[in-house]
Amino acid sequence: MSNLSSALYHELRPEFFRVLCSEDSRIYVDALDALERAFADAPRGIERDDAVAIVEQAVDQAGGGDARERARTALDYLESAGWIESEQGNDWQRSIHFHPNGQAMMLTLRRLAFPEGVSFSDKLVNVCTTLANRDALTAEPWAQVESCVALLQAGIAELRRMQKDIERHTRHQLSVATMRENLSVLFDQFAERIGHACYAELVHSRLPLRLAEARRAVSELGIAPDLMEKMQGEVMRREPAVSAESVMTRVRLRLDELEQLLESVVPVADAVDRRTAEFTRRSLARFRYLQETTSESRAQVQAFFEALNQHGAGRRVVELDDEAAEFSALKIHDARLFGGLESLCTPRLQRSVGEIAAMDDEATEGEREDAMRRVQAALRDSLTVARANRFVDDLLPPQTTSISSAEIPLRCDEDIADLIACLLHARAADARYRVVVPAAADDAAESEFDSKLNRRFERFTLSRK
Repeated sequence: MSNLSSALYHELRPEFFRVLCSEDSRIYVDALDALERAFADAPRGIERDDAVAIVEQAVDQAGGGDARERARTALDYLESAGWIESEQGNDWQRSIHFHPNGQAMMLTLRRLAFPEGVSFSDKLVNVCTTLANRDALTAEPWAQVESCVALLQAGIAELRRMQKDIERHTRHQLSVATMRENLSVLFDQFAERIGHACYAELVHSRLPLRLAEARRAVSELGIAPDLMEKMQGEVMRREPAVSAESVMTRVRLRLDELEQLLESVVPVADAVDRRTAEFTRRSLARFRYLQETTSESRAQVQAFFEALNQHGAGRRVVELDDEAAEFSALKIHDARLFGGLESLCTPRLQRSVGEIAAMDDEATEGEREDAMRRVQAALRDSLTVARANRFVDDLLPPQTTSISSAEIPLRCDEDIADLIACLLHARAADARYRVVVPAAADDAAESEFDSKLNRRFERFTLSRK
């Protein structure tokens, strides 16, 4: 069996990794990123002139003269290093393709640069569910054990990656200079990507209790002679050359490994809890610090203008040239583009005329159902019970106990969304109101409808609980 280095350098050229550590590595990485994204939209490849134009943009951002010639040189170097490859078509035009090895490396580089994509994927919950299923464990014990070991290793790696992500957000929080950035890190980044998507799922899964049950199942599996013999026979069927004693030893070692992995989950999850609490504490401390320093700066500016008003009462600022010299000049300490670099106009890429690609077939029934489930989930997230409660509080004053749907004023689509949230969460435990439909309460009653803003609602009565 050959080692990793021999197999790796047999597949790749020596220049492949030099692209990442050369003097112009930043230009090469940005150019490869832009090229790989362009190739994703052009499976047949792109013309060489278009590829040169894409690399030229990366060279322009880095600065330097003769960007066109440097782009051609860079493209030739990337091709010689094995990141891209050229192909000559029937029309004698040379098209550029991204090499599969280069695509795999770009995927790794993006994960290193943007590691926010961590998610709690329920691997640990699946392990607990599998080990709790006694029938499945009895039917195929060795396959279930091997699957649980692999899932546990992947799940623990996700927990550790979640811990590192929290540490990175903590460092970012300590480096922000404004309250706006502080709140953005807390709510837009941490709460959206870690708090809701990862940490909340970790808490709701009740891992400590389920892991204890899983460890008991593994212990019972190790003392069941019939299941141990069954696992031994399965391994010997796959590897007939190995002795029965060696196979039994391997089975016992695998069970010990499974039990050790189960025991190591809780300490890692506890570490995630501590990191989350540390992030919250430091975020609050940073916010208070920024609030105090911002208030101090505001007080200094206010004192400056009060002194200016005292010295120049009744005159304009342009008339205070002599007196203004006594005051220190105000300095802008944080200047930037309001809309970010994305607000600047980028030159359009000239593309050659190509064949018209056929449109994809119509969506399948499964894809439509999946799209509907996503839309419903998005509606549930945006039309919350809190929004419904606010709508009822604004609609029903304290002295009013109930109101008919015909009397509810709806002026715009936002009011329609409030009403939908009210109907959607009418039976929720947190709802502070109730909805009664006369037709549903009395089977003999005929349904009546109200028309509002080009929409029809079945008549109902809204009242407080």
